[in-house]
Amino acid sequence: MARKDMLTGKGPLSGNSRSHALNATKRKWNLNLQKVKVMDENGQLFTIKVSARTLRTLKKQNLIVE
Repeated sequence: MARKDMLTGKGPLSGNSRSHALNATKRKWNLNLQKVKVMDENGQLFTIKVSARTLRTLKKQNLIVE
């Protein structure tokens, strides 16, 4: 599962890159993925890839193990 947030399921967005002459070429906006260690309800520790925004939410909820 490359380039996906393992918690929210969000993936890269696609669209067009526009020049001054309005030429359109396909491009992709990738997520800012970070590896993070998270503890589940049973106290088991595992590493997942999450986006920077999801990481911010996890830190706010004190679910990150550092």
